[in-house]
Amino acid sequence: MIQARWPIPVDGCDCHQHVYDLDAYPLPQQSPVSPPRASWADYLVLREKLGIGRCVIVQAMGYGFDNRCTLDALKAAAGSARAIISMPLEATDEALALLGQVGVMGVRFQMVPNSGNIMTWDDLSPVAQRIAPLGWNINLQLDGRTLADYEALIARQPCRIVIDHVGKFLEPVTPQDPAFAALRRLLDTGNTWVKLSAMYETSRTGAPEYRDVGLLAETLVRHYPERCLWASNWPHPGQLQRPDDRSLLALLDSWCPSQTVRDLILVDNPANLYGF
Repeated sequence: MIQARWPIPVDGCDCHQHVYDLDAYPLPQQSPVSPPRASWADYLVLREKLGIGRCVIVQAMGYGFDNRCTLDALKAAAGSARAIISMPLEATDEALALLGQVGVMGVRFQMVPNSGNIMTWDDLSPVAQRIAPLGWNINLQLDGRTLADYEALIARQPCRIVIDHVGKFLEPVTPQDPAFAALRRLLDTGNTWVKLSAMYETSRTGAPEYRDVGLLAETLVRHYPERCLWASNWPHPGQLQRPDDRSLLALLDSWCPSQTVRDLILVDNPANLYGF
């Protein structure tokens, strides 16, 4: 188990976690996702164990456009959370404004093939135009190896973009790879952020350091500390063996040159991006 170097700030934020309240909201039978039971109450146990007080609840793809589970958890969080939802294209401006008032801060685009996709690349610009006036962001997950193909599209969006899981290169790349260079160029625009999370999904070197993906994370921290976020990806859907959450948080310390940089990533960046 990796050990933390510095005390955890209470205003630290887990910027990507899911809630599956399977009693209140069973997943549709056709859903490919078979997650563990992971209610809001379950997550609070983890949040207390980690010692952080804020989080961003990201809509689980198994629920499709039914955001009720996410919104119930957001209400229960009593101001300590924000939410990323799935947005039907026919959603009215009035409905979106009401969601913003209760803590919704963005729309999820899951673009990794065969991952329960419900949006298309053609939807990106229309949704971005709708949510930009609200101050929301697009939460984007894609195979990072295709970043260069979509770089121009992503860069011209009027809202902020948050890219999941260190770019989620489905085959880990090196910091010199052209696809990683595309991620860096997007971060250079000042309108894109990246989550340092879920290394275990793509790493080939494995726990506890996930050194191949960790090298990418360390590079991002070194060059773009003001564009990095940390996230647990709890409850780690799709993983037969769940990683140790405290080790995942401690990994952030190992990538950061100082506590000041670590707290920028854990506290200040999410506070500014998600309106805490």
